[in-house]
Amino acid sequence: MKDKIWLSSPHMGSMEQVFVKEAFDTNWIAPLGPHVNGFEKDLQEYTGSKHAAALSSGTAALHLALILLGVKAGDEVICQSFTFSASANPIVYQGAMPVFVDSEKDTWNMSPEYLEAAIMGRMAKGQKPKAIVAVHLYGMPARMKDIIDIANKYEIALIEDAAEALGSHIDGKMCGTFGKLNILSFNGNKIITTSGGGALVSEDGEMIAKARFLATQARDNAPHYQHSHIGYNYRMSNVVAAIGRGQMVVLNDRVAARRANYDRYVKLFGEINAMGYHIELLPEPEGFFSNRWLTTVTIDPEKNKGITREDVRLALEADNIESRPLWKPMHLQPVFADAPFYGDGTSERLFEHGLCLPSGSNLTSEDWTRIENILRMVFN
Repeated sequence: MKDKIWLSSPHMGSMEQVFVKEAFDTNWIAPLGPHVNGFEKDLQEYTGSKHAAALSSGTAALHLALILLGVKAGDEVICQSFTFSASANPIVYQGAMPVFVDSEKDTWNMSPEYLEAAIMGRMAKGQKPKAIVAVHLYGMPARMKDIIDIANKYEIALIEDAAEALGSHIDGKMCGTFGKLNILSFNGNKIITTSGGGALVSEDGEMIAKARFLATQARDNAPHYQHSHIGYNYRMSNVVAAIGRGQMVVLNDRVAARRANYDRYVKLFGEINAMGYHIELLPEPEGFFSNRWLTTVTIDPEKNKGITREDVRLALEADNIESRPLWKPMHLQPVFADAPFYGDGTSERLFEHGLCLPSGSNLTSEDWTRIENILRMVFN
């Protein structure tokens, strides 16, 4: 069996062990500690945001964001349909109902047209949405100006899910700074990782202070254990944060490597398309900068001599190379069968034809040879 080529595997640098060793040497192994504070400062400086709380996961960050915005049972929250389930699950944690909105074709992210249609549709039923969760999918920024204008027009709080988009920006403004509350993720497959972890980022210091309070079991300021609120065990540990500080040192290098991966696929598929195929990649709209966390393609069999997304995926799998279909939209998931949906089927078509290709920043020349050989074979 050949060695596995992963879709997006962790990529450590040289400083992670230095920071982790410091945590051990100083016995800061328990939750919180100086590396947590340092990691939060690193995130603030990188994104340009005033406040950040390092947490156990991006899902925890989104859950806290909903709590801070007062989302409760019976409320509705608008959520991008074309995303990972972690964007929607915390809505249900609060007993609220997700209202799913379709994608637009230029970024594959939330359609401003259908966002406004969803808001108007829910308000016509006497149910004004409590919040909007917009996602930057695969590192490509969403159309934030239009989404923000709509959120402001209807006075609905915006949560920006930038779990896949650390390092991406629009006209120089970093993803993770557009919403009232913003989500980052450092899961094992993200552009940088702490093995598991996330962050809540905001310009609102009071909200971040309250997030830290809730994330540490909501312990009141008393010499004994006293609790006036329900809390959560959501804070990041000092050891995990130490890994994150090492990863921040190489973040720009990781972004450059992922973008180089995308350019390499553009060249490869340009050569394949010259033979009569029509494989499509996702270009950046003007002013947009994607970290290219994952390179994605769409393969319509009607334009590619009958070859499907699955033909490519299975050929790669046979050589022990991981690829993956694009996210299955949330409105098609059995668990959300009863949730409202507003759209025209764009995300369904993307799911039907779309594929994520190996995109790790640690791909070797040997890895690339295998990947390219398989792709050329399929389309030969």
